[in-house]
Amino acid sequence: MAFFTDIIDRIGALRDLVGDIDAASALPSTIEALEGEAVLSLLRQATDIIKTIEQVSLVSAGVISRRSRRDAGHAGLAQSHGHSTSTSLIQDISGTSKADAARQSRVGESLLDAETPAVDLEQSSREDPDAPPTRAAHRWDDPLRDAMFRRSITSQQHDAIRRGLGEPPAPEGAAEAVILGFAEAWTIAAEQLVVEAEHRTLEELRAAARTIRDQLDPDGAEARFLERHAARSFRMWTDQDGRHHASAVLDDEGFLWLKTVMDAALRPRRGGPRFVDSEEQVRAAELADDPRTNDQLAYDLIMDVLRAGTMADVETVFGARQAGVRLVQHVDAIGNPQGPALSEDGLLALPADAAARRICDTGSVAVAVDGCGNPLDVGREHRLFTPRQRIALAIRDGGCRWKGCDRPASYCEAHHIDPYSEGGRTDIDRGILLCRFHHMELHHGQWRILRDGTNEFRLRHRSGEEHELRARAVLAYAWAGIDPPPKRFRPVAA
Repeated sequence: MAFFTDIIDRIGALRDLVGDIDAASALPSTIEALEGEAVLSLLRQATDIIKTIEQVSLVSAGVISRRSRRDAGHAGLAQSHGHSTSTSLIQDISGTSKADAARQSRVGESLLDAETPAVDLEQSSREDPDAPPTRAAHRWDDPLRDAMFRRSITSQQHDAIRRGLGEPPAPEGAAEAVILGFAEAWTIAAEQLVVEAEHRTLEELRAAARTIRDQLDPDGAEARFLERHAARSFRMWTDQDGRHHASAVLDDEGFLWLKTVMDAALRPRRGGPRFVDSEEQVRAAELADDPRTNDQLAYDLIMDVLRAGTMADVETVFGARQAGVRLVQHVDAIGNPQGPALSEDGLLALPADAAARRICDTGSVAVAVDGCGNPLDVGREHRLFTPRQRIALAIRDGGCRWKGCDRPASYCEAHHIDPYSEGGRTDIDRGILLCRFHHMELHHGQWRILRDGTNEFRLRHRSGEEHELRARAVLAYAWAGIDPPPKRFRPVAA
């Protein structure tokens, strides 16, 4: 079907649902009168039209950006219309924020045809008979371009994946085969992330892309880690009204530490576990009823931490759980690290050297997993999951497994998919992490979680509706493609 014919047909479908109304002001009353399924169909049709029109908008933004580069001078398209940059011109035309205009410009340029010929990987293979077979000439980001034109990913998802992966490295003096190998690896990563996009939140997709990049380019990961560390800063100032301000740029380790301090103290406010002992329940209720806002509580907490210092009493400052960063790192059979470490909450990658430094301070716990990331040998036969089992679940699941949920592992509860009261065992392969909200939704919303052996968990509604519950992408990539199983991971408390 022709491109614009498809748009016209979809607009016709919208007209069939709402009728040929006279003005947009009639939409609220018209749509409110529709049945629920008709409203859902209306939204789907409208979304498809928006995605199709967005392709025109993005490519136009890309052309504007390309024709407004600095080397074009005053003859550039944006410059000739009174704007210093393409972002400014796009923002003026579209009425969007500067950040959205910049994203349209980035994505639009990536959708355009390459200005230089693409590398012919197939020809390179013919020149080197010993080289592994490769696909025909392409740009490494072709899977992202194709997915955008198929409307299978949004521009936000495209931007998250492409910015997260960055450009494949081309080390100075490296052989052409090495550079081509990096490009091919980036293409495969893009293909995988396009598939993952349907099952991941935007934030998780962005984190997955960054982590895969660090897995594929450990030397670059170390350099980026040190660059973020060098950019750390803290400053304080007083404005003209006498209000005092502070601003910080955090490095990776500082961010993880500060975030876990906040999470440990504010978890009851933010949907943390509810299955706690009576004393902890009282403290959680008191925090939930506190008249201060979350931002005010966070400020008071930081001031308490600064005053008390590192020797502060744990329960006084942090509540039931002491703050700390837990890292997950793949190691071989004799304990040698294999790639970067990942934070259990937030799924942030840290270089192996950073994990080694933490181990010196806090030690580590070894957990064995099989080739699919299912934990082994961490304890069984308890009514509640043990601390070691909770560590193993966090490594395997990465957080709440419910589709679209972004709650980290420390916010989650361990659910028995086979009810303990009906003879279910407290085994790792029959447990799954769910946040408080989705744990309650499971029990009260007529849902069940099923699993055949060690295959993926499935969420099934009483009506027959079913969804696959995938583990978080980032931790899954930590052991993907590494043979032979079992693998060993060491969570490091910092």
